[in-house]
Amino acid sequence: MTSNLFTPEDTAILLIDHQVGTMSWVRSGDRDEMKANALALAKAAKALGMPLVLTSSLEDHQQGPLAEELKDIAPEEYANRIQRVGVVNALEDENFAAAVRGTGRKNLVVAGVTNDVCTVYPTLTALQDGYRVQVVADAGGSMSKLADDVALRRMENAGAGITSTNMILTELARNWASAAGEALIPIVGALIPQ
Repeated sequence: MTSNLFTPEDTAILLIDHQVGTMSWVRSGDRDEMKANALALAKAAKALGMPLVLTSSLEDHQQGPLAEELKDIAPEEYANRIQRVGVVNALEDENFAAAVRGTGRKNLVVAGVTNDVCTVYPTLTALQDGYRVQVVADAGGSMSKLADDVALRRMENAGAGITSTNMILTELARNWASAAGEALIPIVGALIPQ
């Protein structure tokens, strides 16, 4: 029986513009939770040996640098992040598009800030290019709840799955007794509210 669930073997994780400035603009949800969820996705990629592609835009402007924690979690990916020069749709940046193609994966887990700008357009492009995409709603956000809702609805209507951090991590784990499950237990556990 084949499954339409994403697996560590067929999936790459893309984190788009989790920058100090862009994250400070989010008003659609809790910013600390959003950041913790994005970092959990990076930790999961590293724990499972999955491709992780990081990108940022105009780090020397209001957007600011990528979250410093990403450098500790994924030093190589951080050093190789695609630093876009103003291109809104990350997949219209040839270096980012090449990095995504270079993963060899057709399933993409995408999280970005903001969802109504930085996540929506690469998601629509990826779907058009034949990728299967799941957008991690709680690892991103927008400047308002309405903007976030509209962006998530637009991506879902175009064919993206809308998921949460906990949902995608448990989908990748599938079985807590598996190697993937055991690698993800501490990451999922750290997200449980205290």
